[in-house]
Amino acid sequence: MAADKLHLQMQVILPAVIRLAILGAVALVIGLAFGALAALAFAGAAMALLLFIHLVYLSLLGVWLDDPRLDTIPEGIGAWGEVFTRLYKARRASEISERRLFDNEERFRRTISALPEGILLVDAALQIEWCNPEAERHLGISLKADQGLRLTNLVRDPAFVAFMTSVRFDEPLVFRPLARPGLVLSVAVIEFEPARSIVITRDVTQTERVDAMRRDFVANVSHELRTPLTVVNGFLETLLDSDLPLDEQRRRHLQLMHEQAGRMNRLIEDLLMLSRLESQESALVEEDVDMPALLHEVADDARALSAGRHRISVACDAAHVRGCRDELRSAVGNLVSNAIRYTPAGGHIRLSWRLTDNGAAVGVEDTGIGVAPEHLPRLTERFYRVDKSRSRETGGTGLGLAIVKHVLLRHDGRLDISSTPGVGSTFSAWLPRARLLPAAGRKVAQAA
Repeated sequence: MAADKLHLQMQVILPAVIRLAILGAVALVIGLAFGALAALAFAGAAMALLLFIHLVYLSLLGVWLDDPRLDTIPEGIGAWGEVFTRLYKARRASEISERRLFDNEERFRRTISALPEGILLVDAALQIEWCNPEAERHLGISLKADQGLRLTNLVRDPAFVAFMTSVRFDEPLVFRPLARPGLVLSVAVIEFEPARSIVITRDVTQTERVDAMRRDFVANVSHELRTPLTVVNGFLETLLDSDLPLDEQRRRHLQLMHEQAGRMNRLIEDLLMLSRLESQESALVEEDVDMPALLHEVADDARALSAGRHRISVACDAAHVRGCRDELRSAVGNLVSNAIRYTPAGGHIRLSWRLTDNGAAVGVEDTGIGVAPEHLPRLTERFYRVDKSRSRETGGTGLGLAIVKHVLLRHDGRLDISSTPGVGSTFSAWLPRARLLPAAGRKVAQAA
């Protein structure tokens, strides 16, 4: 690099030095022939001419810099010829790079425009910098008319505005735009620069329609199965409680049928509850929920279910929440019943209700068999089982954690799971601080 720079300097400086040497030699000859005064006059005239030429080329360079186009670069002689030649090459290379960059940008824009998802580029103030046609269709905006305007001023749906102005984009927003009846959109935000974000919109109308059909089908089938199953279960109970002469094998068969009918009944009840929780038409009935009292009720039920096989303790901070008591009780009950099913006899199950700076959490900690890390992300899926044979033996429906997840979603909460195989698991049902109600009292504990 240093050698190239030196070579460039010599290419520009050496011709000027040679010209000055020639000028000095001519002035010397004139001085010898006509005297020193003639030599000085010649040298002065020559230097004035050179200065005039440099001023002309400097003027041409200044004019060109005001409009630096490739076809208007001046031509020059000597050092100026070398300068203009190098400016030509640099400008040509720059125009080629700009053309290539422009072509790539146009290709990128055409590619983004062809995507089935809507893509918007917004700045830190949520002002629209660019969007593709699909985003215009989804949100009812126009890039030509709305570029530079704030996105939340154009799309005024409360759910969308709350989502875009929040600081958490872990989960996409699914909402129905007021300006597009019948359309269901999924919106995700990707923050790729400190001052810019990509907003991705996806039309999930068909998916939501299929999900609604599935939910309706499950709810209707479950409802229709409830009556005949109740009849069958009733007759089985009658036969088992009657004084009819039954041998041991027939009684064992009837008992097995009764147990499986009960399991089917629990499955139907869970399916109906899950369908109700998923239904957008099912409004959340909110009330003041005494969480310490609720946990103690669940603990009493857990002790009855455990039949003395486990040690169950409760520790609660005195705080109430705003929510649906039946749903919260169902969620906590599912967590505790799972802990009992998967904790060997002699194990310890701890229930807690603790306050934090960000809200509060119901904790269910056990010393059970634990869950391997690869299964944790899927535990809240419907009917997902880590060990299918063991789940059937324990009588679980495979819907408990799915119910917990949907109850917490309806209460703006979340479920955190940590587990170590062979050591135990901890399930934490978090509720936001906005749902806490003030309550006085000290920490109480009950152990058994």
